[in-house]
Amino acid sequence: MKNFLGSIANRVFAILLVGILLATGVTAWLAEREREAAIEEMRASHGAERIEQLVLALDQTEPASRPAILQAGANFGMLASLVDGPMPTGGSGDNALVELLKVRLGAQRQIALQQGAPCQSRPLPPPQLGAVDHPPFERLLFQMHRDHDCRVVLVGLSEGQLLRVQLRSSGGPFGLRSRPPLPTAYHGLFLLLIGLLAYFVARMTARPIRQLADAAGALGSDLDRPPLPETGPTEIRQAASAFNAMQQRIRRQVAHRTHMLAAITHDLQTPLTRLRLRLEKVSDAELRTKLIDDLALMQSMVREGLDLARSMDSQERLQRLDLDSLIDSVCADAADAGQDVTLAGHAGAFIFAQPTALRRCLTNLLDNAIKYGKQARVTMTREHDRLVLRVHDAGPGLPEDQLEAVFDPFFRLETSRSRDTGGTGLGLTIARNVAESHGGTLVLRNHPDGGLEAILRLPVIAV
Repeated sequence: MKNFLGSIANRVFAILLVGILLATGVTAWLAEREREAAIEEMRASHGAERIEQLVLALDQTEPASRPAILQAGANFGMLASLVDGPMPTGGSGDNALVELLKVRLGAQRQIALQQGAPCQSRPLPPPQLGAVDHPPFERLLFQMHRDHDCRVVLVGLSEGQLLRVQLRSSGGPFGLRSRPPLPTAYHGLFLLLIGLLAYFVARMTARPIRQLADAAGALGSDLDRPPLPETGPTEIRQAASAFNAMQQRIRRQVAHRTHMLAAITHDLQTPLTRLRLRLEKVSDAELRTKLIDDLALMQSMVREGLDLARSMDSQERLQRLDLDSLIDSVCADAADAGQDVTLAGHAGAFIFAQPTALRRCLTNLLDNAIKYGKQARVTMTREHDRLVLRVHDAGPGLPEDQLEAVFDPFFRLETSRSRDTGGTGLGLTIARNVAESHGGTLVLRNHPDGGLEAILRLPVIAV
């Protein structure tokens, strides 16, 4: 569940779904309460009218004729009888029915209500002439009437007797409150429609954020990517406009820095060449050798400065490259130059890359391993849509807190990676720049078996 709610689209979906279902449930509960109140009011009015008619008919009828009137009331589902004795006290229940009866029969009329009393059974009336027995539905009706709680209304008649009227409670199976439940298919359809609505709203809400995240992720590898479309709601348009403005500023700053570095390193080439020619005329051989070595180091730094500038802003065209052929070629060139390099594994994939820049990245990794670890053991593997290239050397490794610092320009460790070994501190910087410009990553780690291991991951396309 935690992973599911990690996405903003899933969070919006869950909030919408729970909120809509909760609001629908509360609304349905309130509507049901209003329905029950309206039905109860209708029942009370209907019951009061029937009792009023029965009371008025009994008041105006001779005692000998009253059983026929009571029997007629029973035929309409209202069990009534005459009882002797005082009006009971402590009645409780439906005040609405009592108030309606007092309005219809007069406030001086004695009326009491007892609710929740067990229904009294009564025999079925005799079947009609020619019929064998009562229909099953009529028998079921009388059985249901007997098995449920009843409301008993006691009304004082004009001659002092009490009329006892038995009314079935509203919660019975044939009461006015009851209604058949909705089929399960209706509930399923309702939940499906609510879920689809919440899903589409969540996707619509999260789509601009996802597009902005994708654009931010792609910006690191391609500063010249097309700007985001400034469409949609006001907030999304403002975010897209700010992102496009930021992209332009970053592109401008990187271009200025790259051009400045390229111009400086290019302009240094000519005076350095003239200086080397003049140093050849120095008569002191030992001094001349030292000066030429220092000058060679300066020229190497200038060349790598140019390479660094190109790695940050390369205009080389992307091409579809066979990774197996490219890596095998780089390793073969290093082996032909007398370096201890071996290659194992198979990529079986292609990549859209800048050939010269990617070759420079691989060459720098091999040179770094040979220079400081005396050997390079290269292995290739595939991890889903990524090529994983590992370059393992036999050197002393690096302190854990320096594994990231060595990617900074001109960074060197005095103990193992000083200028005495010929390093300028730009090789790994260039290699990481090239890897990131191709959508990949480059990290270093100390191998468990000793030595330093460079791990290059590049996105690939299937064969």
